[in-house]
Amino acid sequence: DDNISMKKIIVFLFLGVGCLGYAQQITLKKGIPIDSITVRDSIPESFSLYLPTSFEMDKNWPILLIFDMEGRGKRAIRMFMESAEKEGYVLAASNNVHDSLTTSRNILTTGRMLNDIIKMLPIQKDRIYSSGFGSGARFASVLPIFLKDISGVISCGAGYPNIELLDTNNLFHFIGIVGKEDFAYPEMLISKSVLGRLKFPSQLLVFKGGHEWPNTDYLEKALEIFTLSAMAKGLKEKDEAYVNDTYTKNLREINLLISSGKLIEADNLLDEVMSVYRVLKDTDSLKKIKRELKKDKLFKTMTRNENATLLKESFIKEDYVYYLEEDLATYNYNNLGWWIYQMGELKKYDNSKIEAEKEMGKRLLGYVNALIEDNMDIVNSGSEVDQEVLSLLWMLKTITDPSDYDYYLKIIANSARMDDYGTSLFYLEELLKQGYTNKAELYSLENTALLRITPEFNEIVAKYLKDARYEIIEE
Repeated sequence: DDNISMKKIIVFLFLGVGCLGYAQQITLKKGIPIDSITVRDSIPESFSLYLPTSFEMDKNWPILLIFDMEGRGKRAIRMFMESAEKEGYVLAASNNVHDSLTTSRNILTTGRMLNDIIKMLPIQKDRIYSSGFGSGARFASVLPIFLKDISGVISCGAGYPNIELLDTNNLFHFIGIVGKEDFAYPEMLISKSVLGRLKFPSQLLVFKGGHEWPNTDYLEKALEIFTLSAMAKGLKEKDEAYVNDTYTKNLREINLLISSGKLIEADNLLDEVMSVYRVLKDTDSLKKIKRELKKDKLFKTMTRNENATLLKESFIKEDYVYYLEEDLATYNYNNLGWWIYQMGELKKYDNSKIEAEKEMGKRLLGYVNALIEDNMDIVNSGSEVDQEVLSLLWMLKTITDPSDYDYYLKIIANSARMDDYGTSLFYLEELLKQGYTNKAELYSLENTALLRITPEFNEIVAKYLKDARYEIIEE
């Protein structure tokens, strides 16, 4: 029926604007992200919105606010669309929160957006949640402290940023999602146990992967946990079929993890599922699996390995922090060899027979790169940029992330500016060894006009890329 399909797509909203006595009409389509709805305030701000196709104006809806700290609301919404559609959540994302702004400014921006949405749509006040990845997750996590309406957080790839801020009189539900190879994994394990001790309801969902957005299954599972928790608290009518279906699905997943030898992941999921369903149904079948797993020899070995690598990892990270601070404070270019050696050591873990060590190697590589980038941000945000420290950080980056060509180019250009052609030529050759082929970019690099006409420069280019721009003139 055409009538019904139209109804499915479009909701008309008449918004009274202040006391001006006229209505602004906005057409909101269901089932597709709506970009750049302006916040009705004197400040030019906008947000993206997504309404599930089941959306109707005559009942209240839970909402998830998603934060991308580069102000890309629509992109943030796309990550959750499929899950929100399945689970029946409204999504909203501001286009004006940004890493470069203070937390308080970002909180005010979020508050204005939320007020607008609440005036506009039938939002269920006690089911407002926030989410993000990395820096967006850290912002989403502190939000409930300042906006009391927020009752839960989905934090992807970032632990709880500041435990001191937590107030046990203002409990919210924390769901962490993290890859086993993500450098944030150890800090998320700590966050989970601290939040648990402080009686915050919390779960940690772990997937196979690194520092990246989790796939839809995990985002859906997080929304599912919020739905089940709302049923347990009586904020949503208990739906027996939904409870049983999701329980069966989780049970299947746990058994699949066990049969494919992922026992740590299975044990982790078991704990989380038990904590979610405890109030909703009998979890004896899970308790039985948990008992069996505890007796399993392989599981005991895996747990020992996991704990041993986490301890080892914490010591190695302390070394990285200590030596990096030392090197930067003393402009110690002579220690680059130590860092090269460390990267060689991390490579060895790739071939380890112990899965936990392989994962640790990946996490440490992610950690050292994040540490160097954080230091670059600190240097760049200072009033006086210390070029020498920045140079050293760029050099470190060519060691820890050799396939990122940007840093070689920065060093070549900066060293040429200082007439240090030796360094420029060394990094030119290193860059070309890594498989860089963009000759046009090389020959238009700023501050390198004199360097580019030297025979040495062109000989190196000719060695790796067929012909150099300038003829090499034999003396």
